[in-house]
Amino acid sequence: MVINENELVQHALQARKRAYVPYSHWAVGAALLTKDGRIYEGCNIENAAYTPTNCAERTAFFKAVSEGEREFAAIAVVGAYEDAEPEQICAPCGVCRQVMMEFCDPETFRVILGTKEGVQVSKTLQEMLPYGFGPDVLK
Repeated sequence: MVINENELVQHALQARKRAYVPYSHWAVGAALLTKDGRIYEGCNIENAAYTPTNCAERTAFFKAVSEGEREFAAIAVVGAYEDAEPEQICAPCGVCRQVMMEFCDPETFRVILGTKEGVQVSKTLQEMLPYGFGPDVLK
């Protein structure tokens, strides 16, 4: 099964509809593609205490890892205010990029930033997080 980047953005747009954002009203969706073609969707989930809030990207990763997945190919991310369609890109925060660094090959893993129109930016994790701190540093 081959998933193209625009299809992955469509999955992220669907995941965004499930975001729980009563405080910021900024809804984010993510779709994580495993190397064998499975897709794990995630949305951001806010909390009144703020710190326990979880980003869409980490939600997708944690769902996948909790199901035994360890090899990933790409992630698509979309975001906008909950009452609007995504018209500009929404890039992953630093914490999410660090989680990606833990599980992904920075030279091949793709970070796809989309809007309602589809793919707008597609870069490697290395391009998104140069000089990243990953598991190889601790070997």
